[in-house]
Amino acid sequence: MALSSLLNPNLFLVPSSLSPLHSPSTRSLAITCGPRDNRGPLQRGRTLSTEAILAVQALKRAALSGDGAVPSPAAAAAALGRLLKPDLLAALAELQRQGRWRLALVVFAAARRETWYTNPDFSLYAEMASAMARGAAAAEEIDALVAELLEEKEGSGGFSPSDDVWKLTRLVRVLIAAGRGEAVRDLYKRMKRGGCVGDEYLFRVLIRGLRRLGEGEAAGEVERDFDEWYEGGIITETLPV
Repeated sequence: MALSSLLNPNLFLVPSSLSPLHSPSTRSLAITCGPRDNRGPLQRGRTLSTEAILAVQALKRAALSGDGAVPSPAAAAAALGRLLKPDLLAALAELQRQGRWRLALVVFAAARRETWYTNPDFSLYAEMASAMARGAAAAEEIDALVAELLEEKEGSGGFSPSDDVWKLTRLVRVLIAAGRGEAVRDLYKRMKRGGCVGDEYLFRVLIRGLRRLGEGEAAGEVERDFDEWYEGGIITETLPV
């Protein structure tokens, strides 16, 4: 074949009537892309935004410039005042992970003043108490945290049957692991007063935990409540205070 014929632009053209693009039997195909790798989802609180990183660093610098424990209220407000909810919670989790529980308390207090924080969150209190216990906080400091929770709960209407039992159980387990029997007793009394009695698992955790902490009388009270009022997996009425 001559070179001139190879360069002829009309040599390999297909008539429009025979073109596959114009064939009535041709169907469009949807192309989907599979996963690009095997990485799992990002873990909440472990990937910090730039704002959260800067806030954590600012709190540490402010603490060093003061007494070395916590920054001044003005410095804390400057570091945390413009953070959005995800960044504030991420900074809180990061300080807890680093064992800087005193700084984490500053962030926790700031979070509780935000407009989106409308009801005490048992899981946030549980994580805070756990960080304090790991950091060898004094027993009185953990008890003070629980007292703040109880006061905050009373201010929002008190305990109720609609409270999140799973989160509450998490908090009870943390307090038992920290050896805070008195705080567990106070928490259970407020639960009973508000009609929040939990489920069978929470009762078991309370009974075993209180006994392990040497709180036999309180454990007996919880066990009597369980035997008297928990029938067939259903709480029949509010427990007596």
